[in-house]
Amino acid sequence: MNSIIEFIGQNISYIYLIILMVFVGIELISHVPSVLHTPLMSGANAIHGVVLIGAIIVLGHSASDDYFSLIVGFVGVLVGTLNVIGGFVVTDRMLEMFKKKPKK
Repeated sequence: MNSIIEFIGQNISYIYLIILMVFVGIELISHVPSVLHTPLMSGANAIHGVVLIGAIIVLGHSASDDYFSLIVGFVGVLVGTLNVIGGFVVTDRMLEMFKKKPKK
C-alpha cells in the first residue's frame, strides 16, 4: 500500500495531466460533427496498432515469473488487436457507403 501512495506522490503531475487529457478529449470529441466522426474514429482506431506493438514489446521483455507484466501485456495485445480490426471494419463499412450500386 505504501508503494502505491509513494508512486502517486512521485507521479502526481502525470496523473493530473492524464485527467486533463480525458476531459479535453471528451470535450473535443463531443464537438466533432457526425459527418466527420466515422472517418476520424476509423483512422484513429487503425493508428492504435502502436498500442499493439507496445504490448508485444512488454510481453517480450517481461520475466516469466512477473505475472502482472504478462497479464497487462496479454490484455494489451488482445485489446489492441480488437481495436485495429475494428478500425479497419469501420473504415470498410464507411467506404462501402460511397460505392455506386450496380444498375439492374
